[in-house]
Amino acid sequence: METQNGRMELGGSLPVENVQDLAAKNLNEIPDRYVRPEISVDLIIDDDQEIPVIDLARLVDHQSSNDEIAKLHWACEEWGFFQLINHGVCDELIENMKLDVEEFFKLPLDEKMAYAQLPNNIEGYGQAFVVSEEQKLDWGDMLFLFAQPISQRNMRFWPTQPPTFRDAMDQYSSELQKVVISLLGFMAKNLEVDQNKLINMFNEGVQGVRMNYYPPCQQADKVLGLSPHSDATGLTLLIQVNEVQGLQIRRDGKWVLVKPSSGAFIVNVGDVIEILSNGKYKSIEHRAVINTEKERLSIAAFHSPNYDTMIGPIPEHVTGKHAYYKGKRHEDYAKLVVSCKLDGKSGLDFMKF
Repeated sequence: METQNGRMELGGSLPVENVQDLAAKNLNEIPDRYVRPEISVDLIIDDDQEIPVIDLARLVDHQSSNDEIAKLHWACEEWGFFQLINHGVCDELIENMKLDVEEFFKLPLDEKMAYAQLPNNIEGYGQAFVVSEEQKLDWGDMLFLFAQPISQRNMRFWPTQPPTFRDAMDQYSSELQKVVISLLGFMAKNLEVDQNKLINMFNEGVQGVRMNYYPPCQQADKVLGLSPHSDATGLTLLIQVNEVQGLQIRRDGKWVLVKPSSGAFIVNVGDVIEILSNGKYKSIEHRAVINTEKERLSIAAFHSPNYDTMIGPIPEHVTGKHAYYKGKRHEDYAKLVVSCKLDGKSGLDFMKF
């Protein structure tokens, strides 16, 4: 269903208490809805592995392109995550975006609540994927905006404080869209599918930007900043705003801590790419953990096809093979995903035969 102004209504989340405000109270006991007992049996951490690094400048350079394209294929197939360096997005623009996000979360609660989510709307300040009064909650707050295409923007949720925020977000979202289109071209080559066909799905595609604030917690081993999940989108580009680490990916039954390189984007394959490639590239489960002393901030930009696009295995990856996923209009798939809590890779269940 579309709103009167043409923006899609995908659904929303139940309102929950503001975690930044809750953490500031220095409670002796964490409220029960935030206590995650499963963490105590899920602490296998692998600090020795590091995700691959892909150099976009080498991808576009004729002399080094073949080697780097092969490395990209390996990263997507074997890891589903990589760091992207020399991506061409101006350092100053990235730093401005980081500063504006930090300043937004420093605002008094009542000022931030001016951008609070409305019923049946995932956009705004609040939380996502809260679908029942019983489910466990994440130790974090977010500001979520649709930034691309411009027709999907709802400026009611775009902060006017700090005053540079809107301009920085406009420029940042546009630059990331260019990076994604470039990456998709090389991924199409690796998947041996028509480059224009894959790129056209994402031209005028949907870009949602989620700005995360994870307050510190003295009992950090009892809470999660973001529940284990895979992204129900195409490609995600993430930057860490401050120096506090917390992103972990599940690999070979262990959690691997992602150690961001300065200026790099952390890129991961989402469920939509897994569907389009008929499972050749797999989305990877990941989570955010909490620091005992310092807050952590990050900015994740999710890129997906246009809502009218039919998503399903690309024919080249089905010919003579079994199709693992159904076809479904992207808007319908997105609504199904938004209506559920984060739970590993369960979002793909809607698409499996």
